[in-house]
Amino acid sequence: MKLYQYPKCSTCRNAVKFLRAHTVEFQSIDITLQPPTVDELRTMLAAYGGEIGRLFNRSGVRYRELKLKDSLPTMSEAEALALLASDGKLIKRPFLVGTTGPSLVGFKADEWQAVV
Repeated sequence: MKLYQYPKCSTCRNAVKFLRAHTVEFQSIDITLQPPTVDELRTMLAAYGGEIGRLFNRSGVRYRELKLKDSLPTMSEAEALALLASDGKLIKRPFLVGTTGPSLVGFKADEWQAVV
């Protein structure tokens, strides 16, 4: 599994603790230095029923700076995925990509418990 996370994010740190407590092997990747690929984003998008807004960090500074609340509804899926892949701070985190199983965005212990 790959865990894209921001080390200074308390929610991400909680996700790391959770995975370690459940002895789940994962590769930790700083999402700000190496965002998920377009293919990984597309996989996550499919897991969330095509709801592109679920992948965006809507409370983030970059989201507000780019005024994505207004422009996201008119963006094509390809444009939105390219934007996400270009800037990890735009992505809701943590972002867990399973190698063979489910992938998750955000951290809610009960959702993660069902996967691990």
